[in-house]
Amino acid sequence: MSEKIIIYTDGAAKGNPGKAGWGAVFLIGDKEVEIGGNKDHATNNQMELTAPIEALKCLKNNFPQVRLVEIISDSKYVILGITEWIYGWQKNGWRNAAKKPVVNKELWEELYSLTQELKPKWTYVKGHNEDKYNDRADLIATSFAEGDPVELKK
Repeated sequence: MSEKIIIYTDGAAKGNPGKAGWGAVFLIGDKEVEIGGNKDHATNNQMELTAPIEALKCLKNNFPQVRLVEIISDSKYVILGITEWIYGWQKNGWRNAAKKPVVNKELWEELYSLTQELKPKWTYVKGHNEDKYNDRADLIATSFAEGDPVELKK
């Protein structure tokens, strides 16, 4: 078992909000494991957040010995939110720079809690740019959103 796991995550919503899905691809040594899911009604940003939340829960439950985790996402919303913006939101009572309540607060709180335990490295990758695993996470999320999920690698 590798000590490092790389996880690509993505979310999708048809209609935004609408039928929605999320996907994650785990790279564990030379093995690939995939997970995904859907919601009847959600926004794209909610699914972009749900993907790393579900990935970290899966990691915690199935790979407790892993110490190094990198999450790769094409969502600047997720990457900037969890690495920069969240500290200001917490300091300001979950209000954003415009003094309005932070959207998706519950998801941000859950993601933050999971990151405190697992301390992943966060990496941004440009979406739809021929990155094999980012494209696969997108396909998983989109297929779940469309109600016709692809077969997941176990």
